[in-house]
Amino acid sequence: MVRIRSGLRSLRRPSTLIAAGLAALATMPAWADSSWYFQTPVTETARDIERLHDFIFWICVVIFVGVFGTMFYSLFKHRKSVGHQAAQFHENTMVEVVWTIIPFLILLFMAYPATRTILSMHDTSAPDMTIKVTGYQWKWNYDYLDDGISFYSNLATPLAQIEGREQKGEHYLLEVDQPLVVPADTKIRVLVTAGDVIHAWWVPAFGLKQDAIPGFVRDTWFRADKPGIYRGQCAELCGKEHGFMPIVVEVKSKADYATWRDDQKKKLAAAADDPNKVWTAEALAARGHTVFDANCAACHQAGGTGNPAMGAPALVNDKVVLGPKEHQIDVVLNGQNNGKMPPWKDALSDTDVAAAITYTRNSWGNKAEQNVVQPSEVKAARK
Repeated sequence: MVRIRSGLRSLRRPSTLIAAGLAALATMPAWADSSWYFQTPVTETARDIERLHDFIFWICVVIFVGVFGTMFYSLFKHRKSVGHQAAQFHENTMVEVVWTIIPFLILLFMAYPATRTILSMHDTSAPDMTIKVTGYQWKWNYDYLDDGISFYSNLATPLAQIEGREQKGEHYLLEVDQPLVVPADTKIRVLVTAGDVIHAWWVPAFGLKQDAIPGFVRDTWFRADKPGIYRGQCAELCGKEHGFMPIVVEVKSKADYATWRDDQKKKLAAAADDPNKVWTAEALAARGHTVFDANCAACHQAGGTGNPAMGAPALVNDKVVLGPKEHQIDVVLNGQNNGKMPPWKDALSDTDVAAAITYTRNSWGNKAEQNVVQPSEVKAARK
């Protein structure tokens, strides 16, 4: 008890309080390693943002300690119980001038580095390459405008993990089937837009966040310092599957990127389909199974049972699937029900649309009279 009282008395001394405060502040640099702090920056913009955050934070700490320290000291030292009487005074011009000028100078002191960082973030001049990013419900489309490469990036987390039937993986809801691949130490200009509702392309390690707005093209940029895999998410509430729209950027060395780029061009050339080719029903259905699982199963379910909560009808014995094929082609290409069924005319090729429709007309017990749709029919319907 004597030791406790002695310790409490020591805490009343200003020197002890100051020492304790400095000891606590000395541990602040370790906070950067905490999981709730910024991700490790890999671009100069991200480092500027982190430095700016720390700089303004410590200015706020100094202001907080100064203002509240003075207030509490005044309350304690000049309290009525020790005999102090309140001073009576009004309108001190010097004090008013001082407490107007000092905050103004503080704001200027904070505004300069903030303005410099913001201007740097928006300087998209002289890029080494340009990539167009388009957000859709709920996936990303990447177009390499300089190389003619284009692909969609979809969530790759298994449905069993989402539904809790399997243990969640290390990158749960932050993994995709095809990441955006870019070279290191290269200025990448990113053109950001959306095809349906507002999205936001956000990669924290790059210090990059840009809204994707339908009908508008916004631009931003990044230059990643080192190879690695960096993850982000859509940062704008864009619908019920908003949390299932991750972003993965794989930064490769320039040599590895060149190899990847050449491989992608070869794959695209090999995958280019002749829309006038006549397919067998079996070949179309096999390809349609893959197309359906990648693009349609999220709403209509893998077994075609539908999801009423999402407004996605069952495709088993569905009147559209079993009816005239021209109507189903129109629905898939142009959508219906005010966007509940999105249009796929820009997302899928003629062959993929034909394959997906053929698959639905021959699966889950469906036996449509017009059970095969050729790519040429889809091509004609686009006109």
